[in-house]
Amino acid sequence: MVERRIRTVHAIETDVLVVGAGPVGLAAAIELGSRGVKVLLIERNPRVGAAPRAKTTNVRTRSHLRRWGIAERLAAEAPFGVDYPNNMVFLTRLGAGGHELARFANAFNASPERDERYPEHAQWVPQYRLETVMLERVRELPGVEVRFETGFVTATQSDEGVTATLRTDADGEFEVRAKYLIGADGGRSAVRELIGAKLEGRHGLSHHYNIIFRAPGMSEAHGFGPAAIYWQIGKDGFSAVGPMDKGDLWFFNPGGAKPGTSLSKEDAAALIHERTGIDVPVEVVSADSWTASELLADKYAQGRILLAGDACHIHPPAGGYGMNMGVGDGVDLGWKIAAVLKGWGGQALIDSYEAERRPVHRAVIDEAMANYAIYVALPPPEIEEDSPRGEAIRAKVGAGVQASKAREFHTLGTVLGLCYGKSPVIADDGTPAPVHDSQIYSPSGHPGCLAPHAWLPDGRSLYDLFGQGFSLIVAEGVDGAEVDRAVGQAGRLSVPFTVVRPEGVDVERLYGAPLALVRPDQHVAWRGACWTDALAHATGLRDSVSAA
Repeated sequence: MVERRIRTVHAIETDVLVVGAGPVGLAAAIELGSRGVKVLLIERNPRVGAAPRAKTTNVRTRSHLRRWGIAERLAAEAPFGVDYPNNMVFLTRLGAGGHELARFANAFNASPERDERYPEHAQWVPQYRLETVMLERVRELPGVEVRFETGFVTATQSDEGVTATLRTDADGEFEVRAKYLIGADGGRSAVRELIGAKLEGRHGLSHHYNIIFRAPGMSEAHGFGPAAIYWQIGKDGFSAVGPMDKGDLWFFNPGGAKPGTSLSKEDAAALIHERTGIDVPVEVVSADSWTASELLADKYAQGRILLAGDACHIHPPAGGYGMNMGVGDGVDLGWKIAAVLKGWGGQALIDSYEAERRPVHRAVIDEAMANYAIYVALPPPEIEEDSPRGEAIRAKVGAGVQASKAREFHTLGTVLGLCYGKSPVIADDGTPAPVHDSQIYSPSGHPGCLAPHAWLPDGRSLYDLFGQGFSLIVAEGVDGAEVDRAVGQAGRLSVPFTVVRPEGVDVERLYGAPLALVRPDQHVAWRGACWTDALAHATGLRDSVSAA
């Protein structure tokens, strides 16, 4: 029986308590802390980033890092260099006698060449390195406190705020009072359980091992060139293997795991040798298992307690969306809660979190499931034979992979192209919403969509001109009275507001209007030729403005 010790001291006071210090909680803390909000970020584990999980930081997440001033720090963390080829190679096996089946270059837009559509390319980097960079930024923010080895026990709330009970082994239980609580505590979220939210969907679609191992000489033991993942489709089944970090650290992900079981290090090493066909010394660092599921919470909030990341959505990793989508949750919640606490955002802004993010989560889950559904079935065992029969099987399987798997590795339409079409704080202009294509991203200034990007003549990104709050992009030749009206309204509402007049950019062509209002998260809130009360609508303060 665990002894409960409650400290007899005054409760800790903060603005926002964030439970969970993975990428989602770190994103929320950075977004809040950079706006002067006081944050307590807690994590039950002794340190962040202990277990490698996601490996792709996509173009959207890297754009947030640029906004936070740390994109270059992450680039410096690339274990094999930021220009390491992000190739996906399908083959029968990595070792001697293996045959290449298909190949996809520059998966997830990770090539560092400049692209007009976004300011930052994706990056292949272990999640724990991303977390290290984000944590470093968090600790630079004076209003943010981080506590590891601190668990969430329970919480109660009122109209004024939340009182949470936390626990450490050293101090027992103690209380924290906050205005809001963000549950970024993962798929087994205690915060989700507290508010009675239910995950709906399908659990246990398949079961896999996640093996991390050190293998000096592995890179030189095959002839398929550098790649991020080598997808093995052989007589023994389907598996993925690839380099993960310096020090000859690799990962190996075979299917066929039994629920609730793990491999011994000896069995894991034997499986690596068997599937890859490479006989080099292998030191198994860890051998865990994971389960693919398709789950979405039936609600994201109760009062002042809100969920983000895996606490409210879980799906297979096909497409590399999960961690990146969670960072987007942290950003969305962070700027909106900060706006309310600073007095220029209304309750409608908080309510818009679920209204905006849940349809995006649903669309991304559907996309991940479509990718997952076309994972290659077990091929005939002759696929590895050096025979006419083997060659014919390889040709058929390779053609099928090349035709079906591009959708999984070229995802820009989903990463950048999903819009907040039905948001209560987006001013619909009555024009048709852009048609979504999962692979092809066509920038659009339609309200709710990500602000179209452009490079300026001096080499800066258009995004670099945006401020911490709302930004009004102004085309050349716009009547100054329209801009004055917008600036005046921002002043009356005390909204952080930046006027952007980008030289060398055809704003009207890019955004479909001479004026465009961009939110702190870089989504278009409004566009038009004549200023209205768009700012009031976008901050959820329409009633306040009407009464003013």
